[in-house]
Amino acid sequence: MTDADEYTKIPYDKLSKDALQGIIEEFINREGTDYGLIEASFSDKCDQVLAQIKRGDVLVVFDHGSQSVGVMHKDQLI
Repeated sequence: MTDADEYTKIPYDKLSKDALQGIIEEFINREGTDYGLIEASFSDKCDQVLAQIKRGDVLVVFDHGSQSVGVMHKDQLI
């Protein structure tokens, strides 16, 4: 089974605003982030992840293995 088979892409625009925000917040809290020398606020981090999702750099996915929803970089699905 390939990585692409283990995940189902979820169109972010099909999610409610609250659901998408919750997924983004959970990702930031779980993964942590490195913003270099200048620390970004939690709100700024959420905005940055949302922008990456809207650009298509980051995808919202359902992980069949863990039965959970999260985000991952598009290159991880190749």
